[in-house]
Amino acid sequence: MLAGFRTFAKSPFAVVLFGLLIVSFAVFGISDVFKGPTGDWVVSAGSRSMSSAAFKARFDNYRKDAEQRAGGEPITPEAAVQRGLDRQILNELALQESIAELIHKIGVRPSDKLVADVVHQQMSQLPPNVRPFDAITGKFDSKLYNALLAQNNLTPTLYEASLRDEIAQAHFFSGAAIGLRVPRVYSALQAAYGLETRDLAAFVINPASVAQPAAPTDAQLQAFMKEHAAQLTLPEFRVLSIVRFSAKALEPTVTVDAAEVQKTFDFRKDTLATAETRSLAQIVAPDTKTAQLIAQRLTKGEVPAVVARAYGKDVVMVSDKPKSALPDRKVADAAFALAAGQVSAPIAGDLGISVIKVTKITPGKPADLAAARPGIEAELRAEAAQAKAYDQTQAYEDAHSGGSDLVAAGSKAGAMVVTTAPVAAQGVDQTGQPVPGLTPEVMKAAFALPAGGESEITEAGKGEYYAVRVEKIIPSALPPLDTVRPQLTQAWMMNQMVERLQAKAEELAARVRKGESLETVAASVGGQVQRVAGVSRENAQQHQTLGRDVLVAMFGAKPGEVFAARAAQFGFVVGKLEAVRPGDVTEMAKITEAQRPQATMGVFRDLGEAARAAAKVELKTKVNLDRARQAIGVDTSQLPKDEAGAAKGKAK
Repeated sequence: MLAGFRTFAKSPFAVVLFGLLIVSFAVFGISDVFKGPTGDWVVSAGSRSMSSAAFKARFDNYRKDAEQRAGGEPITPEAAVQRGLDRQILNELALQESIAELIHKIGVRPSDKLVADVVHQQMSQLPPNVRPFDAITGKFDSKLYNALLAQNNLTPTLYEASLRDEIAQAHFFSGAAIGLRVPRVYSALQAAYGLETRDLAAFVINPASVAQPAAPTDAQLQAFMKEHAAQLTLPEFRVLSIVRFSAKALEPTVTVDAAEVQKTFDFRKDTLATAETRSLAQIVAPDTKTAQLIAQRLTKGEVPAVVARAYGKDVVMVSDKPKSALPDRKVADAAFALAAGQVSAPIAGDLGISVIKVTKITPGKPADLAAARPGIEAELRAEAAQAKAYDQTQAYEDAHSGGSDLVAAGSKAGAMVVTTAPVAAQGVDQTGQPVPGLTPEVMKAAFALPAGGESEITEAGKGEYYAVRVEKIIPSALPPLDTVRPQLTQAWMMNQMVERLQAKAEELAARVRKGESLETVAASVGGQVQRVAGVSRENAQQHQTLGRDVLVAMFGAKPGEVFAARAAQFGFVVGKLEAVRPGDVTEMAKITEAQRPQATMGVFRDLGEAARAAAKVELKTKVNLDRARQAIGVDTSQLPKDEAGAAKGKAK
């Protein structure tokens, strides 16, 4: 939703700016605007400082986003530190705060009116069901606005202060970009680079030209496993016992009392009925005398729009609205007292004097028990099942407090208890297949516990609860050789063949370099030379069958140069770059002009990144890595000495 808030940029340069400076807010959150450094700061840039709590919020936002991209795999704070994510986030926030502070100091500061206008514009671009505007009057509703921001852990003060930064930066960089246009040679070089064509002659080495490797020994396989340990090491697996209290599973066991259905129906009869609706034309008059004239003309059958224009007014058309939807109570009373086609006398309403004409009446329909019964029964059944599931959790707590372990307490409470086969953190078994019923929340809880540890009962919503116990932890390790011998043997032999083919390719390429013709060398191994002409970087996608390595080698070679490279399929190629030709001059001229705006934006992006870095240096922005790690729950005393020293060294 926050991404939708930031759609007010209009110019191409503002888009570039957002890509560089503002989009990062979508990942790291709204920037801090607390004035003056405090004792608890993680980032300090001039008069700005970011607290530990604010850093933790941004870190959590980034971590959740990264976990979703990784398919739900949990990222612990310790793992984030190991991967360097904490440093990356801290550096990005330091750059954000630095450029915002420097622009503020320069004096680029949007007015309160401009900020208010942008807020209204952004809010109006949100989906209709979340816009903070009164559904009847269309006026901006500050209560709805506050609630909308609260859903995103924001306040108007924080949001609008961040918005000031965004507007200031957009104006500053847009102004800096006016008239910026790179020399034509920038895009001309790109055009020449892209349209240059190359002619290739090459042959594929026949696998039969090299000796087939013998079957590997156990020692060779063990060495191969160690060499590729990163790819072959199995993740940590855990055997889990999970107790579930599920209202959904209990629903079939619930019997709905017919008397309760009737009672609920009677209570909701008014809301279940279809209200009568009316369509009407309303003309607001400046005074009673004018209203009387309007009423007379409408009674004679004149078109409401024509009558309204005669008095310099607009007609308000209301279509199929119930009485409760009309904003003026007195107008609503009059409208629902008239017959279809009737015109009211002047109405001195809460919102002024007006005249209405009822154009259509759609009768309401009373509530029908037969039609409402399935929905009411489903609702009552769900409520009863949720209550039953909650009662089970209380029975479980009583048994658990009495000394029963998770499995025994769950059985006593009548809950579903399952003990899994070994599962990884991603919820898959040892064959890589997903295990049904293991949600990311369950796995996150399970992998945060030690062996033998049990979680508290956790509510998953709508009457669903769970608790988990870790029965066994199988540490991450290389698999036993016997369990992977066939696959490992195949991989080893494939690897041997690749090495032998590569050596053969280099040997044959050397012969060509010494003076033998490509055709002669190809024939010596049963190969045939193929020629491909006119390959450019623009049309390289059309030649993917050559293989990525061949294309890279070809574009990196000089005319007449011979090379060996891996082919798209299993095998190797010996190639020779026969010619390099410049592109068509007319086409180069077209592309030069077409790509000039892109080249300009590329330079502008570089300038923007340089501006952020310069702002950080100018303000002597400080970061406290040690405090940032403590904020996200990392025990810095347990870090390796070099890591802990680096963290303390950053605190200034």
